[in-house]
Amino acid sequence: MTQHTLLGRHEDEMLWFQRREALAAAGAWLALGGAGAAQAQARSNVVDLLGDVLLNGQRMSRQHTVQTGDQIQTGPGSRLLFVVGNAAFHVRQNSRLEVGRGATLNTVSLLRLLTGAVVSVFGRSASRSIVTPTLTAGIRGTGVYTEVMPDQRSYFCNCYGTVDVSARGDKTLSVSSYHQSFWGEVEPKNGRLLTPAQAINHSDEELEFLGRLLGQPTAWQIAGKKGVKDGKGYMEDRPGQMHPAAGPLPR
Repeated sequence: MTQHTLLGRHEDEMLWFQRREALAAAGAWLALGGAGAAQAQARSNVVDLLGDVLLNGQRMSRQHTVQTGDQIQTGPGSRLLFVVGNAAFHVRQNSRLEVGRGATLNTVSLLRLLTGAVVSVFGRSASRSIVTPTLTAGIRGTGVYTEVMPDQRSYFCNCYGTVDVSARGDKTLSVSSYHQSFWGEVEPKNGRLLTPAQAINHSDEELEFLGRLLGQPTAWQIAGKKGVKDGKGYMEDRPGQMHPAAGPLPR
């Protein structure tokens, strides 16, 4: 497993993709034809579920279907893995989010994360966003990790792809091949609300697992190599290269 840094998370949360039940669930999902077959056959789009999960305030089971417009809440020690259209999500424990409706029930236009954390892989599509209390990310087709800390500070990693990232007045274009990470600050730090971060609390393998459900390899799988996981977003170490949130302040 690739090296990762933990901040306020336990190692067990990082290893969900290695568990026998998760591997079996993903294998069964793919064997049945994946998202397209589930939609065509009106089957559940839940790939894996563990523990107490609420869907629109009601106890959820593997037979339920997550649609855009729904609200999800996971309890302690719980998790939810589901696919909507060409987007796959792993919702970690103690999380609360809203899945915003796009043009159809199977198109995610907005993911609003209120508490907790979610790993997401999106296929290419127009006009999709992730919103937290202090940060907004415009998605163009990418793999990302998003977490809202207990103090409402938001963490966002563009693991690969292109994302428009903003925190109120601060904004930047994030182009990443290997984990470009940001903090959405509650209060300005040195005049900034969008600041550089290290890569924390998620692994390459989580993104690879979700991408496999969509038939979408990660940037490092395509390149055949791993990069420097320092939060700057590049495959190679680039001495002197600034993080995009560390450049001149926006005017």
